[in-house]
Amino acid sequence: MLRVVWELEPGPLGFLELRRRMGNCSSSMLSNRLQQLQVAGLVDKHGPKGAYELTGAGVGLSEALQPLWDWSESWASGSSRGVWFRGGSN
Repeated sequence: MLRVVWELEPGPLGFLELRRRMGNCSSSMLSNRLQQLQVAGLVDKHGPKGAYELTGAGVGLSEALQPLWDWSESWASGSSRGVWFRGGSN
């Protein structure tokens, strides 16, 4: 579900574009996740093409997760792999 929030953070997306960005997520799984996010009040579907967009609560969640996403990108690039979480080194 967090991946959907991540992809919607820059702005509204239609289902097909969101599905394309999700890569290996099936259409039925994405549809299910979007419905769950709508029920939770994190995503709205609107407009003539049914674009999905984060609600105020969804934007708040995205902002709260930003430090985690920043860290994950840093870790994936290898710049943080030499440090353990307890503050020491390997």
